[in-house]
Amino acid sequence: MNDKLIALLLVTGSSLLALFFIIKQNFNLAVLCLTIMFTFSNFFRYRSFMRQGYVKEAKWMRNLAIFFGLATVAVVYILVTK
Repeated sequence: MNDKLIALLLVTGSSLLALFFIIKQNFNLAVLCLTIMFTFSNFFRYRSFMRQGYVKEAKWMRNLAIFFGLATVAVVYILVTK
């Protein structure tokens, strides 16, 4: 499959799940889905910037993807230990 299609499906799916959990008023899972969405979107932006030769911008996106990945792990840990 195409990289853009995979990115679109992952980001759209996680954002729709976040919207679903917000409507259901389950904000813990909504935050989890939002952090997953930001991780995916920043990771795919990183790959896109690297392909285009924007190394400095790609480093920012990589660092943001790592930050949101760690935030996702922290949210999962909080939800599991709750």
